[in-house]
Amino acid sequence: MKKENNISESDLSRGNFSGKMGYVLSVAGSAVGLGNIWRFPYLAAKYGGGTFLLVYLILMITFGYTLIISETTLGRMTKKSPVGAFQSFGSTFSFKFGGWINAIVPMLIAPYYCVIGGWVLKYLVAYIKGNTAAVAQDSYFTSFITTGASVEIYFIIFSLITATIVLFGVKKGVERVSKFSMPLLLILAVFVTIYSITRPGAMEGVKYFLIPDLSKLSLMTFVAAMGQLFYSLSLAMGILYTYGSYLKKDVDIGASTSQIELFDTGVAILAGLMIIPAVFAFSHGQPETLNAGPALMFITIPKIFESMGFGTIIGFVFFLLVFVAAITSSISLAETCASTFEDQFKLSRKKSSVLVALIIIGLGSLSALGFSSLSFIKIINMNFLDFFDFITNSIMMPIAALATLLLILRVVGVEKIAQEVEISSKFKRKKMYNFFIKYLAAICLIVILISSIANVFGWIKL
Repeated sequence: MKKENNISESDLSRGNFSGKMGYVLSVAGSAVGLGNIWRFPYLAAKYGGGTFLLVYLILMITFGYTLIISETTLGRMTKKSPVGAFQSFGSTFSFKFGGWINAIVPMLIAPYYCVIGGWVLKYLVAYIKGNTAAVAQDSYFTSFITTGASVEIYFIIFSLITATIVLFGVKKGVERVSKFSMPLLLILAVFVTIYSITRPGAMEGVKYFLIPDLSKLSLMTFVAAMGQLFYSLSLAMGILYTYGSYLKKDVDIGASTSQIELFDTGVAILAGLMIIPAVFAFSHGQPETLNAGPALMFITIPKIFESMGFGTIIGFVFFLLVFVAAITSSISLAETCASTFEDQFKLSRKKSSVLVALIIIGLGSLSALGFSSLSFIKIINMNFLDFFDFITNSIMMPIAALATLLLILRVVGVEKIAQEVEISSKFKRKKMYNFFIKYLAAICLIVILISSIANVFGWIKL
């Protein structure tokens, strides 16, 4: 039974962004994370460079746009984080399930994401100390992650930085940090990109990354690009619901979404230009060098920086960039958790932030120690970090997005979404949105779900 979407005074008194720019930079900070810096270049190199980039751009303005608009609009419409947003339209089990799966995803991702953020912090400190040669050794990364105490310390520091920013609230915490960090990230990215593409032999990598070769187009190119887009834009993590709920009614959702698309894609392209040309120059034109997964950032890239000269400076700038990207994304995950606790359990911002910190440190410690003292524990033959990554990204996130899709198609209606968008903006891609959400979005989500599970179990290779 559909309920009227009434918004109470308490809903209106919750935190708000100061305006469109604060919102755009905060969502961009959420979207621009570790996935952009190493995962996008790795997949681009593996699936045809410019061909992958072309497919990614097409999916960004269709599939990505559709899901961003959907989640953001539902958030602003209800003035609630995901659980409350779903329950604004009904109180049966299906509404509770849809809301809670969107809310639980960030609670499971934030802990292991902060572990990886701690790894980045460790490397940043190493470059500050000038340990460039040591960082470039094959054994450095393995030695670090298998030393439980050191990993735990950096993880806790990163987690406390995240929780402290969330404690300050939307305007004074999330928005203020994003307004400072996003321009800084762009400046650092441009600096490293210029350095990378001017290395001897790097232009071959630039051509490979930017010029499509349609002979390399395959079904797996689309599957990989869809998966990356889903991961990159912070979709189905409850983040866009939460940030949308902080939006005032006069903020142009259409224009803001376009700017978020531009920002996220721009950083992904810069990441490709930072890494692919550098790897080409380092490996004499062998893009297969990129096929290293997480080791790309923590093993291959330090070797490249050491071989290029000015390794300490470039390494410091690069890992400062990665740290900024990691912290803005972890803030958005933690903020979504805090907002859920405030909305559903009526906790204060202080209590919500403390609870978030405890959850992150509690669950994250499993992942932090999963390569050392807890390495003997395996779940589906995975360590804790890989398992949490699998259960959230491969299973829960596609299901959460499908729940949003069903909510719009079966309950809210696409016209209600259009009316909310058009309160403050023109819905320039309305026809495309309607067509995609009615006929194609579900197909894309099911493909992501099936292919992700198949990849984990080795049935296909992404």
